[in-house]
Amino acid sequence: MPDTMRAIDIKNDKGPATAMYINSSVPKPIPTATQALVKVRAFGLNRMDLMQREGKYPLPPQAPKTMGVEFSGTIESFGKDAERGFKKGDAVFGLAYGGAYAEYIAVSTHMLVHKPEELSWEECAGIPETWITATQAMYLVGGFEPGKSILWHAGASSVSIAGIQLSKGDNASAIYATARSSDKCDFCVNSLGATAAFNPNDGDWADAVLKATDGKGVDVIIDFIGPQYFNQNLKAAARDGHIVNLATLGGPVLKDEVDMSVFFRKRLRFEGSGLRSRDEQYQGKLRDQLVEHAMPKFKDSTFKVLIEKVFPWDKIVEAHQLMESNKTKGKLICTID
Repeated sequence: MPDTMRAIDIKNDKGPATAMYINSSVPKPIPTATQALVKVRAFGLNRMDLMQREGKYPLPPQAPKTMGVEFSGTIESFGKDAERGFKKGDAVFGLAYGGAYAEYIAVSTHMLVHKPEELSWEECAGIPETWITATQAMYLVGGFEPGKSILWHAGASSVSIAGIQLSKGDNASAIYATARSSDKCDFCVNSLGATAAFNPNDGDWADAVLKATDGKGVDVIIDFIGPQYFNQNLKAAARDGHIVNLATLGGPVLKDEVDMSVFFRKRLRFEGSGLRSRDEQYQGKLRDQLVEHAMPKFKDSTFKVLIEKVFPWDKIVEAHQLMESNKTKGKLICTID
């Protein structure tokens, strides 16, 4: 068995999409005690990959420099203390700290899931990061329960596409979204089942939310934009509302004045969260929740992995450029020949 493999690399370690190439001499990973070695069939793209490529994403210490956190493939071998329930040759998909843009990946068996026959390799590669992130933000951090209302920003992003489906499947009283085009707003309502979607370019979306909720606001807000929406989130949140921040796509610095009295008047909770920096035990619990709560609904097609486009991995530059365009409504997936 060769000691090297092919993997997506970056010229000078960081740069634009055009700096990526397939390196044929990357060391093949060796699974540690609790890991499996998986031959990758497909991997999903995520916005963090763009930031990592540009040198703007702080990697957890256990992450390899190769990009990619979600994948599907077949198990080739194990470490000596791998989780029971898997065997060589099993079709799986899973979440990793990095390394999925490659022919092989070594990953904890605690973060692997058996691939159901009902789903393709491409669909399975688009589940782990997005659906587990949505599950974490909505339930563990946001405290969502059936009967609560929820708002997903960036409604046509992959995480929010998953979140809107989870919200509908778990009987939210109302599901709202924001998206910066009428086409994406229509997609959130007509394709995903959101109650309503609001385009921030058309006016104050927080006022629109308050109008839609008869002034009450929403119980849970999942935000990727950050400071740009901070005051509007406070306005749109209901009493005892939870605002969960997962990213700062609008920039990291809060420049507007903030009326802090809103926090105690509404008894609000604002909490930041991330998934990649979490330890293996925490991520494993989320994997179990995904398997128990969502996998049956994937199998009967209640939940769907919406894929915008599938690329062969030698077109990784085009795939990243498409993600950078912000024109997608669903996952971008690469397959390895």
